[in-house]
Amino acid sequence: MKAIRRLTVRPVLPDPLRPLSDLARNLRWSWHPETRDLFHSVDPECWTASGGDPVRLLGTVRPARLAELAEDRRFLRRLTAVADDLDHYMTGDRWYQAQSGRLPAAVAYFSPEFGITAALPQYSGGLGILAGDHLKAASDLGVPLVGVGLLYRHGYFRQSLSRDGWQQEHYPVLDPHELPLAPLKERDGTPAHVALALPGGRELRARIWLAQVGRVPLLLLDSDVEENDPGERGVTDRLYGGGSEHRLLQEMLLGIGGVRAVRTYCRITGHPAPEVFHTNEGHAGFLGLERIAELCDAGSDFGSALEAVRAGTVFTTHTPVPAGIDRFDRELVARHFGPDAELPRIEVERVLRLGMETYPGGEPNLFNMAVMGLRLAQRANGVSVLHGGVSRGMFAGLWPGFDADEVPITSVTNGVHAPTWVAPEVFRLGARQIGVQRAEDALAVGGSDRWDSVADIPDRDIWELRRTLRAQLVEEVRERLRASWRQRGAGTAELGWIDDALDPDVLTIGFARRVPSYKRLTLMLRDRERLTELLLHPERPIQIVVAGKAHPADDGGKRLVQELVRFADDARVRHRIVFLPDYGMAMAQKLYPGCDIWLNNPLRPLEACGTSGMKAALNGCLNLSVLDGWWDEWYQPDFGWAIPTADGAGTDPDRRDAIEADALYDLLEQRITPRFYERGASGLPDRWLEMVRRTLSLLGPKVLAGRMVREYVERLYTPAAEAHRAMDPDSARGLAEWKARVRAAWPGVSVDHVETSAATASAELGTTLALRVRVKLGDLAPEDVEVQAVSGRVDSEDRITDAARTPLKPVGGPDLEGRWAYEGPLALDRTGPFGYTVRVLPAHRLLASGVETGLVAVPSGDLVEAAGLLMR
Repeated sequence: MKAIRRLTVRPVLPDPLRPLSDLARNLRWSWHPETRDLFHSVDPECWTASGGDPVRLLGTVRPARLAELAEDRRFLRRLTAVADDLDHYMTGDRWYQAQSGRLPAAVAYFSPEFGITAALPQYSGGLGILAGDHLKAASDLGVPLVGVGLLYRHGYFRQSLSRDGWQQEHYPVLDPHELPLAPLKERDGTPAHVALALPGGRELRARIWLAQVGRVPLLLLDSDVEENDPGERGVTDRLYGGGSEHRLLQEMLLGIGGVRAVRTYCRITGHPAPEVFHTNEGHAGFLGLERIAELCDAGSDFGSALEAVRAGTVFTTHTPVPAGIDRFDRELVARHFGPDAELPRIEVERVLRLGMETYPGGEPNLFNMAVMGLRLAQRANGVSVLHGGVSRGMFAGLWPGFDADEVPITSVTNGVHAPTWVAPEVFRLGARQIGVQRAEDALAVGGSDRWDSVADIPDRDIWELRRTLRAQLVEEVRERLRASWRQRGAGTAELGWIDDALDPDVLTIGFARRVPSYKRLTLMLRDRERLTELLLHPERPIQIVVAGKAHPADDGGKRLVQELVRFADDARVRHRIVFLPDYGMAMAQKLYPGCDIWLNNPLRPLEACGTSGMKAALNGCLNLSVLDGWWDEWYQPDFGWAIPTADGAGTDPDRRDAIEADALYDLLEQRITPRFYERGASGLPDRWLEMVRRTLSLLGPKVLAGRMVREYVERLYTPAAEAHRAMDPDSARGLAEWKARVRAAWPGVSVDHVETSAATASAELGTTLALRVRVKLGDLAPEDVEVQAVSGRVDSEDRITDAARTPLKPVGGPDLEGRWAYEGPLALDRTGPFGYTVRVLPAHRLLASGVETGLVAVPSGDLVEAAGLLMR
């Protein structure tokens, strides 16, 4: 019989065991081995059955066992030690508290998904895992972050396979009361809510749930509340589901509702109000509109509020392709704002102008969430050096008149939270070498001095560790493979072969990620006979573990999964290549450490960062990857191998795939497998182990989320907080009025005359020329602009490359024609073809850069007319 109502019955813990509840509700247990070991000892069988989830464990353990533990002095001593450790972690000073300068009092970090732990399945892929690692690293460093997201009642889908290998999706219902969450409550004990106005007088309400991620509170908004109509209750039903309006409502709830949730949390708890708002991808872009509305309600005009909001906002873009950005029809967005809907005091046209693609190459009827994110943030970044360059090119239309390399989008290369992803066996080996505290600091904060000691670990210890991890993966794979085949309808009599699937002494390659076409799941199948020979080589075999989910609406991705599965089903090779369904954090934490090689073969440059290879590297796994994302930035032959790319303009996709697949096979046959199986005088693969050692000692400190978050604090959060503080109401109004005046006057700005002291078309290296320029400023004054000389080598089309920019100084008042004279030196500091030009940019102390307004005047006959970033 089916229950008509579901309740969650919580256990009553004996008083001596009450700290267990606090330990279970703080997700630090997900990366703190001592806490997990403590819960394991409560009831090992229940711990395994709960999937390593302390909340589920405490809900299933027998009362008699709890009573027994309440009298167990040894257990209670351990409990006290772990609880005290958490208290010290939560309250003690950490890296952030030791920094000088006026750092942000708090930072609000918005993301549509967060991958904290498998026990809280609110993620689909890399974006969510990155967001989770960002929160954990901020907690370890003591950064006062507040996370904001949505609580999806179905999470992301669970994946299984049909008998013929077709992906099946399942959406289990998640009960928040059974998750490591607590409802945020008002001081009178009632649940805290936020509400959004919908067209037609309707309302979208959402409850606020709190997940405690170490020191960082994570606020999750849940629309499945009784006050909502059925349609509104389903807004947070599943991650990346539904049509355009569904997605728009999710993103309005995340951005607008998220700001309201932060304000509510700070009011209830006394937490410092954020000085910086960080938008992780465009999904949360509407947060800027809510903050503008707050300032307008306090008496600011729209323009002043816009400048104040931009000053304290950081925007991170994760996509290298326009197709990866959420875009909505103009009319759909217009319907949800204005007098009859949300933010009624802001003119709808002002809302639309922030997101419309009104620039060359854009679609002017579409509202682009990333474009709005960039227009509402004074600071923006990509997630690797290569991706930063790709992003500058992709969004260059917002800054017309400037070369792509000047587009104000920097980069902070992603990192991974080592305490989450490093296997306990790897940690113990490091702790044995340098001590537990130094090992913890090495993983959380970084610093190459803490990693240098890897050089002193004996080869035999490293090799034994690698074999142990590989053997553990083999056992995990066999267990998951058996479960998958049973789901596909196989009987026990058909599954005897699984006992011999994979071998703990064979070179093991991992490939696991989402399955969009650009990641090329099936590139390895390009020449099946050649792959089969590699798998079955009599002396140097390889084995491959593959996992990944295709988006439910992506039949092309599902066909790629089916193609791989059908190959792996072949009785000739199924003991050497396996596909594991339902890839998620729990599987990943076993997969990364157990592999010797991590394979990544996307179409360059479509992998924004690709952090899975970082997680593998932290466990001593070597990378085999196309030079894309982070690997393009940090690849060295010490750390692995680079797959050559055939990305020339004249190479068609089929030929490109054929060339790159051949290169992959060649590397495996000629360089990778010989090195793995080659033995030195000690009987160990000396050259392989040296690569493992250098991967850990040299690459390890770079790939840490601790390094990433420190960069965000130093390069983006702190400057944004300083800009936020400088933008008091008078300053914001002054900047808005100045921008309006400059835009109106800019057509009257021109470069009229340029001359140098050069007498010929050639000069010697080290020569300094005198440059004199006359410019018309129209209604502007010299303090409104900066006149620059831009110089450097030139290419065959006279485009300046690797440009140097030198400010010129005014040397007197305007002449009779209203022209101002500027002078300055021009250093000829490079040999070969050299060129220069002159330009005029707006200048103001509150601009993050001269490029920010999108306005520029150059000495060509045709002025570069640009209405500016905020008006296009």
